[in-house]
Amino acid sequence: MALTVGQVAKLSGVSVRALHHYEAIGLLAPSARTEAGYRLYGDADLQRLQQILFFRELGFSLEQIGRTLSDPGFDLRAALTLQRQLLAEKEGRVRALVAAVDKALASLDSGVTMSKEEMFEVFGDVDPTQHEDEVKERWGETDAYQESARRTKQYRKEDWQRIKAEGDANLQAFAAALDAGRAPDHPAVMALAEEARQHIHRWFYPCSPAMHRDLAELYVADPRFTATYEQVRPGLAQFVRDAIVANADRQAGLKA
Repeated sequence: MALTVGQVAKLSGVSVRALHHYEAIGLLAPSARTEAGYRLYGDADLQRLQQILFFRELGFSLEQIGRTLSDPGFDLRAALTLQRQLLAEKEGRVRALVAAVDKALASLDSGVTMSKEEMFEVFGDVDPTQHEDEVKERWGETDAYQESARRTKQYRKEDWQRIKAEGDANLQAFAAALDAGRAPDHPAVMALAEEARQHIHRWFYPCSPAMHRDLAELYVADPRFTATYEQVRPGLAQFVRDAIVANADRQAGLKA
């Protein structure tokens, strides 16, 4: 039985206003309407809404979700499998944070001060100073390095956590595309490459498509870069590199 927008809102916890917005941007349109013009949502609509909510919970933007769900190659089972994996990783992260809070409470109750290392060990998976000396030696005189140093000097821990979350989401989306058998020059995959470029552009330094192409070569030429990708999926480093090159070529064609 089809549901009205109010019933869907009550069932899903998504506001009527949000459902109207989803329709306006082409993310979720009701499959039918009453003679009076009221929206009616069927089973397929509800299944699509469930996918939207899963991806939203994982930090994907509405734009990313729209591209994913509208892709002709979208596979529901593959999407659910990826979502389960990402949620399991998120669950492990939350458990670690809960344990850290419990430790802080125990320290407060006992009067035993935690060491600085204990206080921040749960956040230790982001080290903005890693390889800093090498980076400075290789690129310290470039405008890009100077701009990156200027920006990152102002970042707080929550900024680094957001940077990591955005990067991880992009990386997992690349992995899902690889698992789905998409080619590096598939429009959706090139869109992920463009998101990766914009991520650098937004957080670190102006990154042109040509500069992004040069950076991508490090992903397959430098074993440390390669290992970062291969730990997620075998073959992912080459896949990401090829997608970035394809996107750079596309961007050059758009400007021609």
